[in-house]
Amino acid sequence: MTSFPDFFDRAPVIVMRDPLADFLGAAEGGVIEYRFADAVRLAGHSCPTVASAFLMVRAALKALYGDELPRRGEIRVDMAEARDVGVAGVMAAVAALLTGAADEGGFKGLAGQFTRRGRLFFAAGGPGTLHLTRLDTGAAVSANARLDSIPADPRMGELMPACLGGQATPEECRLFGDLWQDRVRRILERADDPEVITIS
Repeated sequence: MTSFPDFFDRAPVIVMRDPLADFLGAAEGGVIEYRFADAVRLAGHSCPTVASAFLMVRAALKALYGDELPRRGEIRVDMAEARDVGVAGVMAAVAALLTGAADEGGFKGLAGQFTRRGRLFFAAGGPGTLHLTRLDTGAAVSANARLDSIPADPRMGELMPACLGGQATPEECRLFGDLWQDRVRRILERADDPEVITIS
């Protein structure tokens, strides 16, 4: 059984309404909860990139839908950078998980409905890291994460190369992992801080 750090359970939850899930009987009313642990399972790891992508999409959805449940599969996602630049691909994967947006490999729909394909794009530029657009209204927002106010523990600078190079002790490797996850925890705790997750 997977054992995640306790703070995963305290992270914000994103609730979506997925019309396709409703139509196919996969979830009552199409309502599906997405937790940070789901993004970690998708990525295979927990890091500031995965955490900030999760929080940026959450904030963008809140800006677009207010108190209404966001409709998964009816959102376009544009990443500012190209797929192979930096961590754009990882962030896009998290955004796709939450919104249902997919590139040319996505679900083509049923009788012209529930299409997911052709709703995830790269190299869009713009002021934010990612942009979300409601396909029903055309409303759009950009999201960005400013993590400089949540710095990594300075000890990580020495521990990382030692761990990667095999020179660190098992205790030092555990300490590195603890310090790494501590920063992720601090990022998630500031999910609603407009100085960290910005929307325009």
